Amino acid sequence: MVSTEETRPFAAPAAPPGPRRWLTVLLWLLIAPLALWAAARVFGLESGFPTVQLIAFTPYVAFASLVPLAIALLTKRIWPAVAAAVVTVAFAACVLPRWISDSDAGTPEGPTLRVMSVNMLLGGADPGQIVRLVRDGAVDLLAVQEYTDEGRTALRRAGLDETLPNVVAYPRPGVTGSAVYSRFPLVDKGYRRFASDFGQARAGVQVPGAVEVYVESVHPCAPSDGDRDACWVSDLAAQPAATPAGPVNLLIGDFNATLDHAALRQVLAKGYHDAADVAGAGFSTSWPYDDRWFIPGVTIDHVLTDERVGVRKVAVHRVAGTDHKAVFAELVLPKADR
Repeated sequence: MVSTEETRPFAAPAAPPGPRRWLTVLLWLLIAPLALWAAARVFGLESGFPTVQLIAFTPYVAFASLVPLAIALLTKRIWPAVAAAVVTVAFAACVLPRWISDSDAGTPEGPTLRVMSVNMLLGGADPGQIVRLVRDGAVDLLAVQEYTDEGRTALRRAGLDETLPNVVAYPRPGVTGSAVYSRFPLVDKGYRRFASDFGQARAGVQVPGAVEVYVESVHPCAPSDGDRDACWVSDLAAQPAATPAGPVNLLIGDFNATLDHAALRQVLAKGYHDAADVAGAGFSTSWPYDDRWFIPGVTIDHVLTDERVGVRKVAVHRVAGTDHKAVFAELVLPKADR
């Protein structure tokens, strides 16, 4: 009689995971951090260092999200493909609108106002180049940040006062100085000083044929490290709301924030739109372009306008001596009631 144990077939050891299984695991490892990033962006969950800083690079991550989606589709992995597609669609909903122009919608038939913003980097930006940009672009209104006494003197010597003779100026040592220059008459509305010691020059602008215009040269505290995230949030929260039934409000300058930051979107929710977003130029990066080549460019300089204002054009220009590009926008203001 033959025993059962002797006739039982020999069980081969389990085969190690094949390449297909490892590829599936790799796909999920790629998708997981992208999904977390998309969730943080969609729900405004950025908080603290380094999340706030990383969120600024969302457009690059959105493009990278196509990689696991393409791999999953090509290798016919259904569930990774579904997950990757959801992540990619979430990113697309966040970033694609800023490349699509809607500047023809609701443009008023009023006076044109050409504005520009320049962060002078401790007053060291090339004054001659700034003046040339003002003259070549027929700029009517210039907002300046990191405006020092030395910067003011350099701009005067370069001839800015001849082109934009009206100025509301609050020069300060370091990074907190601010100014507004104008072709049109200005009314000094003071200096909005934040608890962080950053501040913004405020002015009323009398544009012929247009409703009254208020402008601020925006410069909140930068979230350069974990200790300054709180002041960045509070400075942005302190930006004034638009006044739909009153003067046109313009916030122009270095916001130290991109459209992917919830703190900036909360400013927009006060009655503004981003001129570059309206013009389909929302990925025209403004910082940095100097020797920090290893940092991908991001868009932290903005022209925010009252929703009654039309936008014809937005462009950025390099300026020697500063790590920010100048931002130019051609706006159309609503007519004054007669």
